[in-house]
Amino acid sequence: MPENVSWDLEGNWKASGEWGTASSGGGVGIAENPNDVTVSDRRVDLAHWQRRLDELRAAHHVPGAGLAFLVDGEVYELASGVLNRRTGVEVTTDSVFLCGSIAKVYTATMIMQLVDEGKLDLDAPVIDVLPEFAVPDAEATKSITTRQLLSHTAGVTNDFNFDAGRGDDCLAKFVEAAREVPLDCPTGTAFSYGGVGFIVMGRMIEVLTGTTWDQQVQERIATPLGLERTITLPEQALRYRVAMSHLGEPGVDPDPAPEWDLMPRAIGPAGRIISSAGDMVRFARAHLAGGVAPDGTRWLSADSTATMQRREIDCPDKWTVSGDGQGLGWVLNDWNGVGGFGHDGAAIGQYGYLRIVPSAKVAVVLLTNGGGARQLYADLFRELLREFADVTMPEPFGPAENPPAIDIIPHIGTYKRAGVVLTVSEKEGNPHMLYEFVDDMAGMSPPLSIDLIPVSETVWAGTGAGPSFSEGYMPVIFATLANGVPCVYVGTRATPKTD
Repeated sequence: MPENVSWDLEGNWKASGEWGTASSGGGVGIAENPNDVTVSDRRVDLAHWQRRLDELRAAHHVPGAGLAFLVDGEVYELASGVLNRRTGVEVTTDSVFLCGSIAKVYTATMIMQLVDEGKLDLDAPVIDVLPEFAVPDAEATKSITTRQLLSHTAGVTNDFNFDAGRGDDCLAKFVEAAREVPLDCPTGTAFSYGGVGFIVMGRMIEVLTGTTWDQQVQERIATPLGLERTITLPEQALRYRVAMSHLGEPGVDPDPAPEWDLMPRAIGPAGRIISSAGDMVRFARAHLAGGVAPDGTRWLSADSTATMQRREIDCPDKWTVSGDGQGLGWVLNDWNGVGGFGHDGAAIGQYGYLRIVPSAKVAVVLLTNGGGARQLYADLFRELLREFADVTMPEPFGPAENPPAIDIIPHIGTYKRAGVVLTVSEKEGNPHMLYEFVDDMAGMSPPLSIDLIPVSETVWAGTGAGPSFSEGYMPVIFATLANGVPCVYVGTRATPKTD
């Protein structure tokens, strides 16, 4: 390990062979090359970024956060706050967080490694590898490809809650149980975010390698990239300083959640990577390097690396995860002509954000454990990406001060997908949407009563979005599937109109 640099909250520097620690506030900083702290192509004022992280984290009531960014080939790591408000244990740069759906990019990477090895054809039907895979539509069962699962165009759902147990056969059991889950929309008709497809691909990885998805994360990603704090299982996480989940109302300090993580093991390929911010930036660095590992070995082919970043389909919802297109695993960004890619993740009370700007060779990761995480991400990344990547992020999503006068009547009706019913109506003369979990998802959350404010004819801002949505308002987008059926997007999921 190269010599590290540590500093205190007043910005005093010292060289050390050990990881730095802070005397108060949980602030910790690490630079892989101490020379680049003060002299580089783009000066990195770590004391300044530590202060901004501390200030913004406190302002948005986020208990704790890990921040890491890649600039000029070097990784810089910061930490702030506490892992658990009840115990007061401080966040350090080696702390690990639940990273939620960012796991999808790790699964996508392993799928592309199998393509490189000639074991998988992206455009062949999934049933060629996994004969037991099925959806209720027989024709879709025969036609759904791995490429469609990677690009969220297969129509498979995200809202299927099934606990397949803790055994190594949990993915096989999940795939079997999901055979009867209806598609959100017909295959190939639209982008619709779906986690079930990534669990299916996790099972494909197991079949093609003969070991579990969890083992493959270690063998194919963590070990070759030297990621010492990237794991997938709770019993592995207990070896590290682990961030506790926190829940609460917006605008106040949240309390520790009743459970650290409610997701069953089978959700791993779609929703459970446990990582430090620094490890995740190092994963991003390998993608920026065209698939070359730190030791110079080929980890992923240049063609597969580029293919993952190539646009497969546009996304009508350009705000929920700050992307307007979808690659293979990666969410694609366009910041006023500057291209980028990344992914967001959410686990109970924990939120993660990964953004990569290839033209500037910059990557930024923020991992948090509750509170107004989305607002912290937006404020901090606007400053970081402007400073190091010449990126101007869009203003927060929301209605104009004087919203346009647009009639909700063309959109009134019932929209349904597996586990969810959305009812768009006029309530006391005002546009309104009721969001309900039903069937197998019943009881997941009380119904959400959402007032709708027009942004344009097809884009509306929903109130009461909570901390995980786009900085205060929930984007609600009305669109049409390729088969001509109207739909509504909430949380990047397409829900077709049924009446």
